[in-house]
Amino acid sequence: MLNILDIIKFGWRPVLEIAILSVGLYFCFKFIRGTRGAPVVYGFVLLLLSLTALSLALHLEVLSWLLRSFVAFAAVAVLIIFQPELRKILAELGTHPFFNTAQEQRETIEVIIQAVERFAEVRIGALIAVEQSIQLQEATESGIIVDCEATPEMLEAIFFPNNAIHDGGVIIKGDRIAYAACIFPLTQRKDLNPSLGTRHRAAIGLTEETDALVVIVSEETGALSYAFRGQLTRAVTVEQLRAFLTSALVKPGKPHRLVSLLRTAAAPETPPVPEPEAAPKPESPPPSSSQAEAPGK
Repeated sequence: MLNILDIIKFGWRPVLEIAILSVGLYFCFKFIRGTRGAPVVYGFVLLLLSLTALSLALHLEVLSWLLRSFVAFAAVAVLIIFQPELRKILAELGTHPFFNTAQEQRETIEVIIQAVERFAEVRIGALIAVEQSIQLQEATESGIIVDCEATPEMLEAIFFPNNAIHDGGVIIKGDRIAYAACIFPLTQRKDLNPSLGTRHRAAIGLTEETDALVVIVSEETGALSYAFRGQLTRAVTVEQLRAFLTSALVKPGKPHRLVSLLRTAAAPETPPVPEPEAAPKPESPPPSSSQAEAPGK
């Protein structure tokens, strides 16, 4: 029993370190998978592991010393070689829904609403995707990096008919326009209306594979539509679109239990209100002689 307690007491630190490193490596490889820098990362790690195994198996002292010395400069080398990927990781972390407040999400919704209202008035086609928890890797590879603040003016500049990047869709991450001129996958469903254009089919196709939501403005009619989870809702009003975006993007925050406890503790205690004493019941008068002498039959 003592040995088990010693193991639990002194062995939790290595377990915690291994768990942190495992989670970090998992998310790093998950993020770079499918990106342009993935082959470089895989080749670099494979070469490093091969040289390490070779030096340990054959007892190559010089190679082992070089590898140990190289580890000291590995951090600088990673920062230089993988600078674009690291910037992308930090940008993804900053725009994660966990860090976005409800106010920022509502501001992004209003940016989209103002932009599509102007598009509908002048019948400019638009395709706007809002990324959520699933990254839109395939769509971003065909697009152009924009990485600017999301504003109605910027969306108008992108979708202006004479602009070189007005074709395709825009991807919004958090409160920033990340990519433009993206080619979304078309849906393969056969039960759709044949009159649906490419924009609507691309919106359905993207929402079938990811949890993104897509807003569409028809170039022919100026009608507003949105797609989510593979379902297309057509000809909606501005208020209906705002209500949908708010319900899908703005998550109501639940107060933390600790905050609730602190609020309860800080609230002034109200003394209990004493209940009013019941009035004494009047004593019944003694029975009269006529009532006391009941006839006995």
